[in-house]
Amino acid sequence: MRRWAGLSVIVVIIILASTVAVRGFEKAATGNSKSRDDLFSQMTIFADALSVIRSEYVDAVDSKKLIYGALRGMLESLDDYSQFMDPDEYNEIRIETKGEFAGIGVEISLKDGVLTIITPMVGTPAEAAGIKAGDKIVKIDGKITKNITLSDAIKQMRGKPGSIVKLTVWREGTSSILEIPIRRDIIKVHSIKKAEMLGDKIGYIKLIEFQENTTRDLDEAIKRLVSSGMESLILDLRNNPGGLLDGAVDVAERFLAKDKVIVSIKSRTKEQDMLFKSSGKVAHTGFPLTVIVNEGSASASEIVAGAIKDNKRGVIVGAKTFGKASVQTVIPLKDGSALRFTTAYYLTPSGKLIKGEGIAPDVVVESSASTGKERDRDLDIFESLEEHKELKITKEKPEVKSEKIESSGSEKDNQLDAAINLMKAIKVYKTGKNCPR
Repeated sequence: MRRWAGLSVIVVIIILASTVAVRGFEKAATGNSKSRDDLFSQMTIFADALSVIRSEYVDAVDSKKLIYGALRGMLESLDDYSQFMDPDEYNEIRIETKGEFAGIGVEISLKDGVLTIITPMVGTPAEAAGIKAGDKIVKIDGKITKNITLSDAIKQMRGKPGSIVKLTVWREGTSSILEIPIRRDIIKVHSIKKAEMLGDKIGYIKLIEFQENTTRDLDEAIKRLVSSGMESLILDLRNNPGGLLDGAVDVAERFLAKDKVIVSIKSRTKEQDMLFKSSGKVAHTGFPLTVIVNEGSASASEIVAGAIKDNKRGVIVGAKTFGKASVQTVIPLKDGSALRFTTAYYLTPSGKLIKGEGIAPDVVVESSASTGKERDRDLDIFESLEEHKELKITKEKPEVKSEKIESSGSEKDNQLDAAINLMKAIKVYKTGKNCPR
């Protein structure tokens, strides 16, 4: 069984028989007499509504369209991460997990009902255009996003490579909205973006997503850095939205001694609970470690950061993480569509549920562009902007120039600088005091 942690890409793909829906219905219905009667009563209401719509609606209605619409509403009523996927959407998800798809390169969520950027993927058109973690999407190509579904938002942002999609966003700490045109492209996601020496024998690895080959790539990167004289390591998980749960566990145990708790999975029943511990087979415990995180670090990234922090293996530097603590399961249906819904929560080694809270860094360092304000503050301002009839960009004073907006190549990286200085300080302290790691 393959498990995924995260938003959109964080999936557990389980191949089940086509009778799974029927079996689930029977299981739910046989719990006790009262619940069974209530379930069948509600199903009768649904059947009545379906019959009335088919017979009385002004135009002929496609049955599949009605059922798909009902399923979308059902799944989206559960939480911000559950959704129904038609065959095309499910196929796109499977393509995404292979690391290549057409789009702009963002991870999105309906946070408190508001379409929100979890993170722009590193090296993608969205990042180049200046999209930031936490941006609230007010419009897509001029269409208000209020009450939009996650699947519809993904569809609208996907498109042919070379075509333009225009996002209108509201950003925390700003008094107006930003209109950002983004040129779609083929998005190729490699788990490790960068692995290099920074000087003073400090190694640096930028890990942007947890995929099938992440652990192998990480091992190779560490081996190269060690051969170059690395004595300490900075692991950069900023704007990493997650990926495979197994990948997160494997990455975490690379830095932990044997039998250290990495993460625990809590399901509806105790029989499905799981506890992941480090095997100690490949443990790089011989050097100081610093992990950089920010508000775009989610799910699998938070598993790694939580394991490092709670086991006191390294120092977490940066800003509080996203707070995605749920695991989704994707169950294919016989017509090629699929259900994706939350089946478990995960806890850090200390037993903390970080849902909505995130991982707090040991050393808080806001990014250069950060306002330092809470991520969910002033949502009332966003609502008023979204509902305003004259929502538009002032042409005389454009708010955004996509080719120049907060270019990461030109701005000072406060968080990385802090991590480097911390590594230097640890080296000086160890040399002077001959202290244990």
